[in-house]
Amino acid sequence: MKSLGRTDLPARQQAALRSAIRWEWFTIGYTTCTIAIIAFVVGGSQAMKTAWIEDMLSLIPQIAFLTALLFIRRHPSASFPFGLHRVMGVGHLVAGVALLAVGGNLAVQSIAGLVRAEHPAIGTVRVFGQTVWLGWFMIAVMSVIVIGPFFYGNAKARLAPLLHNKVLYADADMARADWTTTVASIVGVLGIGVGWWWLDGAAALFISAGIVWDGYRNTRAAVRDLIDQRAQTVDDAQPHPLIAQIVRELERQPWVREAGLRMRDMGQVFHVEAFVVPEHDRLSTAKIDAARGAITEMDWKMQDVSIIPVASLPPEAVRS
Repeated sequence: MKSLGRTDLPARQQAALRSAIRWEWFTIGYTTCTIAIIAFVVGGSQAMKTAWIEDMLSLIPQIAFLTALLFIRRHPSASFPFGLHRVMGVGHLVAGVALLAVGGNLAVQSIAGLVRAEHPAIGTVRVFGQTVWLGWFMIAVMSVIVIGPFFYGNAKARLAPLLHNKVLYADADMARADWTTTVASIVGVLGIGVGWWWLDGAAALFISAGIVWDGYRNTRAAVRDLIDQRAQTVDDAQPHPLIAQIVRELERQPWVREAGLRMRDMGQVFHVEAFVVPEHDRLSTAKIDAARGAITEMDWKMQDVSIIPVASLPPEAVRS
């Protein structure tokens, strides 16, 4: 995949995108296997059931990412003059809402189980003629399957900033935090083993609270991008540094007295509206085109750049 809409990807981003696609398919395969394995040992533990459902939910970001790629590669058209880059943001929103809804439901179930003082039970199985407590198999499975998310989570975290892809970043963040789910599920199983029935429900509540938090963060980030907040870094920690860089580039032009921007994130690429106060009333289109070209060349994410001469900067035009 060499382009996103009409934006040609540099070689480094092309390699990063190919790598991200491979990691997403690997994650789907790995997670599908873990879901099947946990199904054999889930038993009566509420914590294990919640961790099992979380694994199912973790497939949503990967599916959203791969599906969105089918759309965002299309060029702008008369029907969609800005391209279909927003599809990535829609996928981000769908993933966040799903996590929020299911996580909230699981949290309610966990609280209800604690209030009703439900005492979960974990049975035994016969292995080579020996009776073995099923909880040991639960602990063994959860201890092994957590290894994968550590590796592919870190790999995706390195790729997400290169592609400025928030769905990939959210997927990586969830994967890297997966060890907390594993520890909580193991604690819940051990709690049942020693007779502390409430520990299983508490662990399930902890896991479901993590799902709700992931859902809230992703839903909030997706909604803010879709309603055109100022472009942010991939982790939504701060305004994107390109804003200040573009302002500096414009104000280096001898004909520009002052400049400000409105820059929004279309999903991997940016739409830039640059307002400039010229030094003189007479202004040639050649100067505007040259400045526009300089901004476009600054970064591959510059999908659409407009330069608008004005008498004074509008209040919403920012400089950083």
